[in-house]
This record gives sequence, C-alpha cells and structure tokens, in this order.
Amino acid sequence: MNSGAVLVLKNLNAWYTRGRPVLDDFSMELGANEVVGLIGLNGAGKTTFIKTLSGLLDSFWIKTALWQDKPFQFRDAAFKKDRYTVFAEDHSFQFFTFREYASYVAASYGKKLCGIDELVQGFHFEEYTDILLKELSTGNLKKVYLITAFALKPKLLMLDEPVNGLDFQSTEYLYRQINNYRQHGTILFSSHILESICLTSDRVLVLGAGRIKRSFAGQEIEADKIREVMKE
Repeated sequence: MNSGAVLVLKNLNAWYTRGRPVLDDFSMELGANEVVGLIGLNGAGKTTFIKTLSGLLDSFWIKTALWQDKPFQFRDAAFKKDRYTVFAEDHSFQFFTFREYASYVAASYGKKLCGIDELVQGFHFEEYTDILLKELSTGNLKKVYLITAFALKPKLLMLDEPVNGLDFQSTEYLYRQINNYRQHGTILFSSHILESICLTSDRVLVLGAGRIKRSFAGQEIEADKIREVMKE
C-alpha cells in the first residue's frame, strides 16, 4: 500500500437468510490512494460486500470497522460523504436526465463535480446527456454513474462490475481513469474479468466462500496465478 490503511474491516458476516452467510468472517484493509481489485466466481460475495459497505444491507454483523482510524458505521453521514458506489445494476432516478442526476449528486455531497465535459467526451456520451435515464441502454446507463463518480472524486470509490455493458473504447478510457485516480483517493474495483483487475490494481484480493482466499500485490499480479487460486 502507498500509505496507511484508510479502511479497516474485521470479522464481517453478512447474509440474506440467517444461518447461510454470504460473507463469513470477512476481513480486509484498504490503503490511501491505492486501487484494490476484488475478484471471485459468481456467488463469491463481491456484490454483497459492496452493498454492505454502501449501507444497503441490514443483515450483517462486524467486530471492527474503522474509517480513517475512527470507528464508523456504514450508514454514517460522514462516511456517506466520503464514498460513492457504481453498482453493477442501478435503476434509480429513472426520470432524471444525466445533467439532472449530476446536479443532484453535487448538491447531495456539497461538492462541485469537476471535469464533467471531459469525462462525457471520454466516454462518448455527448448525445445522451439530456435523455431520461430510463431510456438509456445498459452501457450508457453505466456511463452516467461512472462519469458522475470520476467527476465527484470521493475518497473511496467503489466500482461493482463497471466494465459490464461498456464498448471497447469506453472500457479503455475507464482503465485510464482508474489508473489516474490514485491522486484523488482509493478505488475498490469488483470484477469477474481478470484483464480488468490485472491492468488496474495495486493489489488483488481473491474472494471465495465469503472471505479473502489470497492476496496478490505488485509483480505478483498475474492472471495465471490468480486463475489457479480461483479454481481451488
């Protein structure tokens, strides 16, 4: 990690049905200004973890949760202001246009969104900024939330399967945005696509059976090694 941990979670358990945990004694740390890739097979718990950390899941228990060295809860107002999540699927605000949604987020976070026009161009979204979100394709809807996220520049940006639905050019642009984000904060990037993880991450955490099976860092991050751990 580039510096000390900004997020520390120990012994997180989460479930949808009591007695059948999706996350089981899950523990992890995120460092300041790093990109951490979370990868695992379908059902490994990636999305459940991101939903829990985003305050969307009530059925969980955790022993220790620290944000910037202070105890916190996932729904604390201060933590909400420091994080933003791009979900794998999001059908909220369907009667907003992109411009309206971006203005709403800026007001909610009390921050100016920087570089919106550049991001719109980079994601090839110029034609869709004034169309209702409910009328956008899956890929263009994903761009709405990605553009907003990178313009907002939260201290913790969580991306759940962000490549899904994107065209090749937008995917390449997304990788550049992720790699440039270290100057603004930390990214937690969930994916089942090895290429995405290997091209962007400082560390890769392999998730299986509801906990971290293995961690790779720096030059250890190789697709073949990660693939072998996922098969175990």
